[in-house]
Amino acid sequence: MLIDTHCHLADPAFDADRDGVFARARSADVHHVIIIADSVASTGRARALAQSYGVSATAGVHPHEASSWTEETAARLDEALDDPVVVAVGETGLDYHYDHAPRPVQRRVFEAQLAIAAGRAMPVVIHAREADADMAAVVRTWGRQVPALVLHSFSSGPEVFDAGMEVGAYFGWSGMVTFKNWTLMDRVLACPADRLLLETDAPYLAPVPHRGTRNEPAYVRVVAQRLAEARAMPLEAFALLTTANALRCFGARVAQPLMMTS
Repeated sequence: MLIDTHCHLADPAFDADRDGVFARARSADVHHVIIIADSVASTGRARALAQSYGVSATAGVHPHEASSWTEETAARLDEALDDPVVVAVGETGLDYHYDHAPRPVQRRVFEAQLAIAAGRAMPVVIHAREADADMAAVVRTWGRQVPALVLHSFSSGPEVFDAGMEVGAYFGWSGMVTFKNWTLMDRVLACPADRLLLETDAPYLAPVPHRGTRNEPAYVRVVAQRLAEARAMPLEAFALLTTANALRCFGARVAQPLMMTS
């Protein structure tokens, strides 16, 4: 069985056929998904969907939304962590590619969420783009203060990879590993077996041969096949390995099978 540890099923891209998305996931041997939040509003939607479909959610504010952070935001996120469907804080982090929020604000809001996670003893799902020096410093500072860090859809440079390795972070691998221009397979191979996670980042980053279409959790099987091939493992064994890793990282809830319909 497979677990998609990072998908945005609260996105309006799925409004027309969400039941079908879950049905196709089940048909592809996807046992569970984690619906990722990126704002207070999407935290609410992710929680509602997780409750309806028997899956999991996160609660967090993306660096693109960092300028919206207030004391009320912090309080609402902390409250959301009381919900048993919420298994992690995030997606939070740093994005210096788009710079939708000033970099000092991104760093402050990122560390505020890390502090919440540390106080709650919850894992943190991290978005990192073109912020390698600052991200590596934060990972080293906070990596042992929270139960787990997940460097999602990993594509950063060696500085972030090395920092993640030092603190025992988990590395999420997405459909990018199937792209022709993917150049980081050496990091896939260097990643410890017990720190590998599968994800789609749906509706983004659809893997080959689906590239250019809406991504969905069923396609995590394609990611698993490519990574299993790269690491010279049978798909079944690789699926069991990454599922065990997801359970260790996010807790027992991700062992719960998703429902076919809401």
